[in-house]
Amino acid sequence: MASSEKNEDFIAYAKTLKGIPWCEDYERMISGMLYNSFVPELVTERIRARQRVTKYNAYFPEDATAESITNERETMLRNIIGKLGKNPYIEPPFYVDYGCNISIGDDFYANFNTTFLDCSLVTIGDRVKFGPGVSIFSATHPTSIQSRRDGIEYAKSISIGSDCWIGGNVSILPGVTIGEGCTIGAGSVVTKDIPSFSVAIGSPARVVKKLEPVPELN
Repeated sequence: MASSEKNEDFIAYAKTLKGIPWCEDYERMISGMLYNSFVPELVTERIRARQRVTKYNAYFPEDATAESITNERETMLRNIIGKLGKNPYIEPPFYVDYGCNISIGDDFYANFNTTFLDCSLVTIGDRVKFGPGVSIFSATHPTSIQSRRDGIEYAKSISIGSDCWIGGNVSILPGVTIGEGCTIGAGSVVTKDIPSFSVAIGSPARVVKKLEPVPELN
């Protein structure tokens, strides 16, 4: 269900991110309220995001070295992702709706064909690894047919804690929080929160094993 009021904490946090398309519908969008996805500010930012991602995905110069291509891709990523930690590596191709609503910690790795529908905030901790084909779906739609005809939709934030491994072809649905130290088995569909230090598998994903907590790294 869509929210009925703005989330002032989310709006304040968004002010720390790069490339935000500020407008009334943007604030409604990240807050989980019904909003119009076709206002000019949002359409323009989605086009810009696709242009940047297309450049990233196609960057394979013949004279590049492993070091130069890694460095150049990181520079490109910092113009796509709203907040990005140290040592990121995303295998091309990957896709975003906006990019600016994504926050990623240090030492992130994503394999081929990662998709971020980041209409609301997507927050990822440190040392997180994605298998190929992971999909992060913060976007959703009303069940009202007329609302969909009118282009009205809403979104719910997604959070993934540090030290998680998200297996190949996992889908994470709107509003989900995955705690730190989790493993999500390949092909799972995560529809509800997963507590920290858990192994979850299936569709819908269910916890099948608890892990021993480890101390935080400084």
